[in-house]
Amino acid sequence: MFSTILIANRGEIACRIIATCRKLGIRSVAVYSDADRDAMHVRLADTAVHIGPAPARESYLRADRIIEAALATGAQAIHPGYGFLSERLDLIAACEASGIVFIGPSASAIDAMGDKIRSKQIARDAGVPGVPGYDGADQSPAVLRAEALRVGLPVMVKASAGGGGKGIRKVVDEAELDGAIVAAAREAQAAFGDGRLLIEKFVTRPRHVEVQIAGDRHGTIVHLFERDCSVQRSNQKLLEEAPAPNLMPETRTALHDYALRLSRAISYDNLGTVEFLVDAATEGVFFLEMNTRLQVEHPVTEAITGLDLVEWQIRIAAGETLPQRQDEITCTGHAIEARVTAERADEGFRPDTGVIRAWATPPGLRTDSGVAARSEVSPHYDSLLAKVIAHGSDRAEAVRKLTDGLERMAVLGPSTIRPFLVDALRQPAFADGRATTLFLAETWPEGWRPPVGDRDASHAVALAIWLTQQKAGKAAGPWGDLGGFRLLAPAGRPAASHVAVGPQGEAMPWRAEIREGFLRLSTGERRFDVAVTPVDAQGWSVTIDGQRSQAIAVTESDGVFLRHRDFEGRVALMLAVEAAAAARGAGSEAGDAVRAGMPGTLVSLHVAEGDAVSAGQVVAVLESMKLFMELKSPATGTVIRLGAKPGATVAAGDLLVAIEPAAPA
Repeated sequence: MFSTILIANRGEIACRIIATCRKLGIRSVAVYSDADRDAMHVRLADTAVHIGPAPARESYLRADRIIEAALATGAQAIHPGYGFLSERLDLIAACEASGIVFIGPSASAIDAMGDKIRSKQIARDAGVPGVPGYDGADQSPAVLRAEALRVGLPVMVKASAGGGGKGIRKVVDEAELDGAIVAAAREAQAAFGDGRLLIEKFVTRPRHVEVQIAGDRHGTIVHLFERDCSVQRSNQKLLEEAPAPNLMPETRTALHDYALRLSRAISYDNLGTVEFLVDAATEGVFFLEMNTRLQVEHPVTEAITGLDLVEWQIRIAAGETLPQRQDEITCTGHAIEARVTAERADEGFRPDTGVIRAWATPPGLRTDSGVAARSEVSPHYDSLLAKVIAHGSDRAEAVRKLTDGLERMAVLGPSTIRPFLVDALRQPAFADGRATTLFLAETWPEGWRPPVGDRDASHAVALAIWLTQQKAGKAAGPWGDLGGFRLLAPAGRPAASHVAVGPQGEAMPWRAEIREGFLRLSTGERRFDVAVTPVDAQGWSVTIDGQRSQAIAVTESDGVFLRHRDFEGRVALMLAVEAAAAARGAGSEAGDAVRAGMPGTLVSLHVAEGDAVSAGQVVAVLESMKLFMELKSPATGTVIRLGAKPGATVAAGDLLVAIEPAAPA
């Protein structure tokens, strides 16, 4: 067994691996970039080594720096986690050259499955059925177009290399085909250095079902049952569960059999996942791809089997035989995992960034995360913050536990998809275990919107907490003792103040009166009697119009980050006299502007100052959290200013291209 393992990753998966190392008495070594100096995985590891600047290509994707860190700390093995270098042959080659063990499958297995075109050919030879399509060597756009039409629309245009939803386009209309081929190839080249594509027939109502397998270096291979990962956005998973619900016994058996056939064909020798599409109507099974690494969703398999899959990986890499035979591996109950990401689900899952101001995980559930209060979510890496896992005696119990847990969870600072996940779990298609990969499109065809709650009531709670904190933080002396209300109140009347609530330009005037034991808060025709009492550093007991509830809040000089009932976000607040001054000083920028819709890196500018542009023309490309966004001109006109240069890091809302609209004809 190893005495020291280096973890070539970050975030929640690095913390997860550190936990198993600690359980086994193995010394852990973390690596970190400039952006992760204060990250949780750095604090948890026994040793941490700096490996470069924030961009992953200059740090976490540098195999040479990973090896240097391993040699410098005496690490005998490297665990790559998932993503980054986990399926890169250059890291395995560097490990072999340095006498370091790679905790993962052999280079030949990764090479065989890393190329989707080759993997489909191997699967066919092993008797594993695949989706009809084209995976030939001729990659000319004309041939790809012709093959797509031969297969018959709709089709999926997919990158041969890589994964994670990159380089994938669904094409329904022939008019979209040429653009999809060009865009998928460009994205694949940028993400994986390989622009080759394959064409697959789109299964009309597919479920995404995958089988967890494990093999040792002594020729034994087993399966650890299957997972359903059909709830996805942009081909990236959001909810995963094990075992897969509502499958015929013969379909489940076929999935396990096909996964073992393929794994034996390449002499697989660590943890891996064989992914399939299952036709929801016919239960036809089609091989999709194999991931030759630990999956993000591995905790649901751990929950139903009672096994530690990271421990299995380490023991296999150390040359041990599999801890259990196939007939000893059992499935107990049901488990569901929700991925909590820093994204705005109500804005097309736009990534969000910033400092986490409050972090409260659900009691009684397993939460794998790499962040805490005061952690910073940067635009440089994946948006995943945590995975919340519920296990029950049956599926209904697991759904109830997970829904309740996510309702109790609070993340203040960057927006997260927590409210979306709660809504998704309550939808009939998911509750009945019949969700397909079309779940989001069919459930919310116009895009997800948060449930309509009483926003005024939550604003009243935020205002009450803010005013209470303002009063608690008053200056010492006789003037401070009067309090903000009484200083502004007319003589002989209840102490009152006026506050602008909401962002500048949309703020609503509120009146606050101090009464015996509570605040009377009113705006327009709404009035609330609110009493708030601090429970701990960020928790508050709230009584609003006689009803008791709980809130989590972090106050600032100009607002409150609040989690109360269905509301989670920031409420901007300003005393009326200050709001009036801010409004007087606010200016506006003439013309039409293209701004960054999310924080990230400006990959390219397609225009220069003085260029004529047309409405809808792509003028810039932005990258954030591994996603590429083409930004288009809102109007026909002339470029009058560029706000940033290619390669620059920009914040959401930053000006990129200013355009002077053309005069009407």
